[in-house]
Amino acid sequence: MTSIEAIILAVIEGVTEYLPISSTGHMIIASSLMKIAGDDFTKLFTIVIQLGAILSVLVLYWKRFFQSLDFYFKLLVAFIPAAILGLLLNDVIDELLESPLVVAISLVLGGFLLLKVDDWFKANEIYDKANPDAHTKISYLTALKIGFFQCLAMIPGTSRSGASIVGGMTQKLNRKTAAEFSFFLAIPTMLGATSKKLYDYYQAGFELSSSQINYLIIGNVVAFIVALIAIKSFIDYLSKKGFKVFGYYRIILGIALLLIHFFIYPLTTI
Repeated sequence: MTSIEAIILAVIEGVTEYLPISSTGHMIIASSLMKIAGDDFTKLFTIVIQLGAILSVLVLYWKRFFQSLDFYFKLLVAFIPAAILGLLLNDVIDELLESPLVVAISLVLGGFLLLKVDDWFKANEIYDKANPDAHTKISYLTALKIGFFQCLAMIPGTSRSGASIVGGMTQKLNRKTAAEFSFFLAIPTMLGATSKKLYDYYQAGFELSSSQINYLIIGNVVAFIVALIAIKSFIDYLSKKGFKVFGYYRIILGIALLLIHFFIYPLTTI
């Protein structure tokens, strides 16, 4: 990996982490095109730079994040399904992380889903206008159900934020509240994933060189700055316009990747 490649991946992470278009999927595609996807450090890098994106949530929502102990317990409950399944399916997930073809298929399927989400849960937004505080109280059961939806993102290309936001909307949360809870849920999820990845990296006998440590620092800084901008823009857009544009984007990108795979160059051999 070079400094330029690290910056490119970090920008992609910052832009896509909190959008329902799959940050992991985009980084798999980018790293595959740069021919570094199979490198062990690249796999570690794409996970660890999520810490920068986490920090952006803490900075933007620091008042709300420190609101109550009950809030932390709900985040923990929502995190438990991903923690358990992540440990059980670790090897399977690592294999999927090397497959741009899986990403392409997931992008298309998820795109069609996002085209319909606004219509399916339109009542959430209408009800919210009449009861502005109704959606701010998330129960433990609701948090757990959102946590199970988040597990769908273990399939690359699905989108952690997209899955958890839709999960929240199935529990009658409006788009904005579901998105913000998804942002908060990213914190324990990404911390857990980063810790596990670092542990596995060292258990496998690898050690970080000084240049690799520098890449991780650069990646986290860039991801943090870009994510700050992306989160604010996404919340404003989502509250007003909904998911359709993200659905169309996913479908177009996914189909383009499939066409490349079947008619130009097999993605699995990039």
